Amino acid sequence: MTHAQPPTATRPGGRCRRPRRRGRTRRVLLLAGLLALAWSSRAFWFPSLPPPQLVLVLGGDVERERVGAEVAQRDGLPVIVSGGSNPEYAHWLFRGRGLDDSRVLLDYRATDTLSNFTSVVDDLKRAKIRHVLLVTSSDHMDRALMVGRVVAGSRGIGLTPLAVPCGNRCFPEDWRKVWGDGLRAALWVVSGRDLRDWAAERFGPLLEEVRGR
Repeated sequence: MTHAQPPTATRPGGRCRRPRRRGRTRRVLLLAGLLALAWSSRAFWFPSLPPPQLVLVLGGDVERERVGAEVAQRDGLPVIVSGGSNPEYAHWLFRGRGLDDSRVLLDYRATDTLSNFTSVVDDLKRAKIRHVLLVTSSDHMDRALMVGRVVAGSRGIGLTPLAVPCGNRCFPEDWRKVWGDGLRAALWVVSGRDLRDWAAERFGPLLEEVRGR
């Protein structure tokens, strides 16, 4: 006795329909990101930090550098400026606050908020830095802390925010941008790569081909 086989669903043209896995992949990525976020930010959730050891200024507004210089002078701390103004102006500013070049590092490797942290975090760990004063504009601080507490937290480095008021120059950031960069940070901790760079490498040529048609 033979049993009838259930019909196979097909698409027009006779090809078998494949189950969609996009939703499952997204859920797996989201879960991985959340787990990485919780693990890598353990330095934030369970802080046991020494006094601040360094000032980290995120570039993008010279007012941030001015405030960073004042804080470094006041507290006797070294300062790193990530992606800030040109060297001539920056050195003039910091020297004017009594900070010689040995206490100021101008780092121009960063291209965005994520790389503000990924470009320096391993240097900080090698220097045994465990507590950093983070200086950026008030409208940028939420995203900077989201990214920084994941990336720096993965190396056991805690952050204390020092927000610089931006007044009528403020542009509040959308929560999707904040959490999107947080997910990028978590995936960087897990994989060592920036998801945006990976996507550009993998899909960039295809997008350029589509645009050229």
